[in-house]
Amino acid sequence: MAFKFPKLPGSTPAGTTKKAGTTATKPAPKATTTKKVAVNTGTRSGGVGYRKYQGDALWLPNTARPEWLDGSLPGDRGFDPLGLSKPSEFVVIGVDENDQNVGKNNKGTVEAIVQASPDEVSSENRLAPYSEVFGLARFRECELIHGRWAMLACLGALVAEATTGVSWVEAGKVELDGASYAGLSLPFSITQLIWIEVILVGGAEFYRNTETDPEKRCYPGGVFDPLKLASEDEERAFRLKTAEIKHARLAMVSFFGYGVQALSTGEGALGSLAKFADGLNNGKGL
Repeated sequence: MAFKFPKLPGSTPAGTTKKAGTTATKPAPKATTTKKVAVNTGTRSGGVGYRKYQGDALWLPNTARPEWLDGSLPGDRGFDPLGLSKPSEFVVIGVDENDQNVGKNNKGTVEAIVQASPDEVSSENRLAPYSEVFGLARFRECELIHGRWAMLACLGALVAEATTGVSWVEAGKVELDGASYAGLSLPFSITQLIWIEVILVGGAEFYRNTETDPEKRCYPGGVFDPLKLASEDEERAFRLKTAEIKHARLAMVSFFGYGVQALSTGEGALGSLAKFADGLNNGKGL
C-alpha cells in the first residue's frame, strides 16, 4: 500500500521541479483588438453609386441662403445674387409741418417701414395678374413656363432636323414656300398657320390667367396629370417638380447654345454637331 505525504500550502505538485532563484509568473493575457466602426455624419445617404445629399444644397458652396429663399420651392438653391425676388419694403414718412405762424417747420420723419404682402393673383387684370412684378411667385411661374417651352423647342428642333433634313434655322424659309410637317404637305398658308397659333396659344394663356391660385397656375393637375403621378403622394410630387425645374433650366441653357451655334457655324443643331465631329476626326477645331 503506497503512502502519500499530505499536500502542504505553497508546495509543488509531485513529479515537478522548480529551479532555485526563479519566481512563478502568470501568463500574459491575450491581446484584444478593437474594431473601428464608421460613424455616420448624417450628411449623405444612399447605396453604392448614389449618395443623396441631406444638407442644404446651395448653388455655390460656403454661401449663405437669402432670408426670402427658404428652400420650400422645388429646385430652390438660394440663387439670387442681385436680390431681385427680395420682398419689397415701403417707407412711411410723415407729413412736413406747414405752420405759417412759426419760424421753422420740421420735415416729416420716417414713421414706419412696411413690408409688402406675399404675391397675390387677381383675375381682374389678366395680362398682369400678379400684384408684385418682382415677386418670387411670378419669377417661378415665368421660369417654369419658359423652361417648358425650351424643353419642347430643344426636342422639336432635333426631331424636325432628323426627319426633314432642314435645320431649325432655315425652317421659316421653307415654310414660306409651302407649309409642311415631317415631310408632309399641309393645306394651310403661312398666314393661316400664324392665326391658328395665335388663337390656340393665346387662348390657352388667356384661360390660364383666369386661375387665381399660384400653385395651380404652375401645376394645374387634373387632365394634365392623367397617371396621377403628382396628385397622391406629396413627397413624390415634390421630387418630380424638382426634376422638372432642373430639366427646364438645362433646356433653356441648351437652346441658348443652339442659338450661339447657329450664329458661329450657320448650321442647325445636328449640323453643328456633325461639323464638330468632323473637326475632331480631322484634328482641327471649329
